[in-house]
Amino acid sequence: MKTHTYIQKRYAIMVVLLTGLAFTSCTTATDNWEPLFDGETLNGWKRVGGEAPYAIEDGAIVGTMTSGTPNSFLVTEKEYGDFILELEVKLEGEATNSGIQTRSHLDEAANDGRGRVYGRQVEIDPGTRAWTGGIYDEARRGWLYPLDLNEEAKAAYKKEEYNHIRIEAIGNETKTWINGIPTAYVVDTLDATGFIGLQVHSIGDEALAGKKVYFKNIRIQTENLKQQDFPLGIYVVNLTPNSLTAYEQQSGYQLLFDGHSNAGWVGAYKDAFPAKGWEIKDGIISVLPADGGESTNGGDIVTTEQYGAFDFSFEFKLTEGGNSGVKYFVTLDEHNTGSAIGLEYQVLDDERHPDAKMGKDGNRTLASLYDLIVAQKTNRSLRKIGEWNKGRIVVQPDNIVTHYLNGEKVLQYERGSDAYKKLVSDSKYKNWDNFGQAAQGHLLLQDHGDRVSFRNLKIKSL
Repeated sequence: MKTHTYIQKRYAIMVVLLTGLAFTSCTTATDNWEPLFDGETLNGWKRVGGEAPYAIEDGAIVGTMTSGTPNSFLVTEKEYGDFILELEVKLEGEATNSGIQTRSHLDEAANDGRGRVYGRQVEIDPGTRAWTGGIYDEARRGWLYPLDLNEEAKAAYKKEEYNHIRIEAIGNETKTWINGIPTAYVVDTLDATGFIGLQVHSIGDEALAGKKVYFKNIRIQTENLKQQDFPLGIYVVNLTPNSLTAYEQQSGYQLLFDGHSNAGWVGAYKDAFPAKGWEIKDGIISVLPADGGESTNGGDIVTTEQYGAFDFSFEFKLTEGGNSGVKYFVTLDEHNTGSAIGLEYQVLDDERHPDAKMGKDGNRTLASLYDLIVAQKTNRSLRKIGEWNKGRIVVQPDNIVTHYLNGEKVLQYERGSDAYKKLVSDSKYKNWDNFGQAAQGHLLLQDHGDRVSFRNLKIKSL
């Protein structure tokens, strides 16, 4: 793969500028800050969930990892709505994990009456994955913002040292910074209020028993909140259907589906949107079932505009045994029967649709580059059939293409490279000249005869 020197330069400049800004902010005294920890007692906090102990050492709250107990949390007795939280965290070991709960809640009946915490968590991850500052939904929806979505920020965390963390939870937005580096940005529809919590993660390896996590200099603002600058261009996970924040608009994103009309879309090889086979209802655009036939009902739909380098995000929901796809660099020059030709992000029920067992080594499974490259998915990136999934396709100006599934990077390749051409020559596309190498093309949602739904279609030209 090519080295993206322009990204490296941008990151270096951002580190210098924002580190200075952030630490100026955190060291300047203001009347708005209130301590959440007095440095001597655990007044205002309570332990819930597991049995890991919390103690006070040298002005820090220290949690100790303990075998045989589920995730443990020290949570505030008070709940908070809008706030800015700053603290310092140090974690022992690299195979360990921790987190900071925000606007979270307690299911008191879970864990045999010990309770189970659920809600948004800011991750602390010293491992090779390096997702510190990402946002996880503890005991509920799973990962909201894996740090694959902001790879430049992975280097911000310092192992075996205290790290400064800033969290802004204002309105429906949560933003994070690690050591002054902007890290994650989520716009959510849940939890306007809740408690703040400090996690000691459960352990499965006895060798980790006794490892510690340290929290100190914990302080909060709840009034006259002044948001810190978040530089344009960082990816936003916006869970509000068919909407763009002002930040996303300023970063160059546009909606490709307004939630109520077919504006910007037509049938493939047609001048208008299909008269049948597609449904727009309740902010969702769905291809209707037709016995699994490929483009036998309404047919594929394509954008009226064409795109070259771009960042395209979409949400999709499968029905059992469902099959569809999102194609890109669709030129419509081939006039073939069936589905229009293009590079395809596979949308499929891997367990129940036979296409998952065809092709080579799984290269027709969910999020794969169809018939060419298999998606390297993890269990945590999968959602149950009937739940919404988040897909993303990024094509850089240098033709590096990346597929994401629910925020995790699952494959990357270079369009037009020798390796790419070799893959095409061994695929079903071998007879199409210059397959997938057009300078620009349409985006396509596929009609494969199964009910599959889409929403939150947004794009940014790069």
